[in-house]
Amino acid sequence: MDPVHTKKLSHITPVGPTPPTCTRAHPAPAPRRAAGSNTPPPSVHSPSPPRLSPPPLHTSSSATPPRLASLLLLLPPAGVGGMKVTVVSRSGREVVKGGIDLKDSAKVADLQEAIHARTKKYYPARQRLTLPLQPGKGGKPVVLNPKASLSEYCEKGSGSLTVVFKDLGPQVYYSTLFFFEYLGPLIIYPMFYYLPVYKFFGYEGERVIHPVQTYAMYYWCFHYFKRIMETFFVHRFSHATSPLSNVFRNCAYYWTFGAYIAYYCNHPLYTPVSELQMKIGFGFGIICQIANFYCHILLRNLRSPSGSGGYQIPRGFLFNIVTCANYTTEIYQWVGFNIATQTVAGYIFLVVAASIMTNWALGKHSRLKKLFDGKDGRPKYPRRWVILPPFL
Repeated sequence: MDPVHTKKLSHITPVGPTPPTCTRAHPAPAPRRAAGSNTPPPSVHSPSPPRLSPPPLHTSSSATPPRLASLLLLLPPAGVGGMKVTVVSRSGREVVKGGIDLKDSAKVADLQEAIHARTKKYYPARQRLTLPLQPGKGGKPVVLNPKASLSEYCEKGSGSLTVVFKDLGPQVYYSTLFFFEYLGPLIIYPMFYYLPVYKFFGYEGERVIHPVQTYAMYYWCFHYFKRIMETFFVHRFSHATSPLSNVFRNCAYYWTFGAYIAYYCNHPLYTPVSELQMKIGFGFGIICQIANFYCHILLRNLRSPSGSGGYQIPRGFLFNIVTCANYTTEIYQWVGFNIATQTVAGYIFLVVAASIMTNWALGKHSRLKKLFDGKDGRPKYPRRWVILPPFL
């Protein structure tokens, strides 16, 4: 996530024999035979000694570390103007002593690579670079886009730039994060269904498994299996990585709720709902799961395979009436699950999940309305529900 560049050191002057500087005339000295040469030396009476060519300089990929070699290409040549970048922490401490010299054409990603080469610890994914806030001015700092040129953030005519560095901590790929957070519920729920775990809670009697419990287990496993498959084959992430701490937080959330709901849905004293209610609940939930998958396909098509594409107005299917149709179908599929199973644990999970996704949807809806305001040739964001029609 670096090609090896080899840079020839053409400025090195090889050291050779120096002719004598005496003022008296001396016969020209006979040159020594070069080591390993089969060519006899020239005659002593030659008018002038031959000039010995310096041995060729051999370069190899191991002579210069790959990362250092690539960064050397970013340095401005001697005598040519470049850009001086000062990297400081939020407290004002200099992160890279002496700053970093780069070409005027360098990008923010080049600066991140240079910081990594100088610090050895902060690889680009764990760096957050912003412009310093002006004294007396509030608001959020401007975050530097890795794909943008550094010159875009410089004042006109200025050859220097100061950026504020923040360490985001160790990072993991989003696909890794999602895989582990979804793997837990996929494994934990069937354990309560198939294994005699309730004996450890004092229930020694024979357990009767109702059809709704079997269907609930299949429904649950299908949902999280779908999520894992979407993680690897459907989703395109705008950011490649996430802080490592999110793995523990998200796993604690999903795994705990998975065990909590599985305990009550598979309990020996569980009382099933009517067959009609079960069919309505699971039927509605399956329709929402399929709709959720299609919403993810539509969102995938808004981004390129690299994850770029920025904010766009999602269109088609439920997105024509709801800003975050993917969250809408996610919430309503858990409504269907709870209609069919009727447990307190399931409804608590529904309320918590809906609250989290509603907060995300409100933020996204606000950003889209601000970006697409209908001014300066930009399209105007259409009037839509945010997440939960007909309520919000």
